Amino acid sequence: MSSERPLRLALMGDVMTARGIDQILPDPVSPVIHEPVMASALGYVELAEAASGPIPRAVAWDYVWGDLMGALAEAEPDLRIANLETAVTRSEDWLPKGINYRMSPGNVPVLKAIDLDAVTLANNHVLDWGRQGLLDTLRHLHAAGIATAGAGRDREEAEAPAVLSLPGGGRLLLFAFGHGSAGVPADWAAGPGRPGVARLADLSAATLEVLATRIAKARRAGDRVVVSLHWGSNWGYGVPESHRRFARELIARASVDVVFGHSSHHPRPLEIFRERPILFGAGDVLNDYEGIGGYEEFRPQLVLVYLVSLSRIDGRLVRFEALPFRIRRFRLERAQEDQARWLAHTLDRESRPFGARVRLLDGRLRIEPLAEGR
Repeated sequence: MSSERPLRLALMGDVMTARGIDQILPDPVSPVIHEPVMASALGYVELAEAASGPIPRAVAWDYVWGDLMGALAEAEPDLRIANLETAVTRSEDWLPKGINYRMSPGNVPVLKAIDLDAVTLANNHVLDWGRQGLLDTLRHLHAAGIATAGAGRDREEAEAPAVLSLPGGGRLLLFAFGHGSAGVPADWAAGPGRPGVARLADLSAATLEVLATRIAKARRAGDRVVVSLHWGSNWGYGVPESHRRFARELIARASVDVVFGHSSHHPRPLEIFRERPILFGAGDVLNDYEGIGGYEEFRPQLVLVYLVSLSRIDGRLVRFEALPFRIRRFRLERAQEDQARWLAHTLDRESRPFGARVRLLDGRLRIEPLAEGR
């Protein structure tokens, strides 16, 4: 394979395969949940069915991915990366935090069905079922051949990158960190001999220097680097200036090639800085929220999967696109034309202040630098 061929990444925001989704898969955990308004995960299945129609049970492993399967086969990404917001465990050591996500270890094939190469775990749900739940998650994912970043059995493992081999040679280093703005508790941080997540105490210049040093130490000549950040609130298009500054400095000072932010339940603005893409909030890709009212203005049922093509030589951005889908009956369907147009219009409006424009071309959203005067 020629080294001139761009490196193609498929980046997926929050993937939640717990609760209702776990219940429709072949080997679910107990449906009992500990939420103020819902006692059974089957209640989320019923809400979705009331909104969209019957959902089959014991579905095939590829059911939930729907039309994304063919779209990714067509796009031919070299690596597929997602933020997994779900513990993989049968632990009953749930934390009293209002919402607890877990999926059955027996349902891990649903993640393999989409050929995930790696998942990031530095988020606010991976320890919902205790530290044993996290250890179970790491064990089951690794046994399935899915690399992880952002969580570990101790701080060293949590903060280490997933090292992913690239077709044709070379490596991609995937670092993942969580932040308090996304609800990642301070006591979830991994420590010496203590399982947990890689958590940023703040977004200061001092923290940036620590990350830059860590990245430089792990990096070899020719490596490409993605930094995943679970940060920000669930709703709204605003991006704190501290987030923008930190993302830009990761590129300018730490030579990061992609800043992959997530936590928001819908897509947030996009930026291209020094020929590197910044996703401030990738949005959800899969969840069981269908039928839950509120926040309709953000159309959270509409989701994006991002395709990022980078030069293998210097990491510069070659192409930046997003594939639009909608979640219906716990399954990804291609977005209808008017839905894709709405996504493009909304993200174009929100991304222009960040110097990027978004256009709908041949069913895909194309993200490009905004020409001066436009």
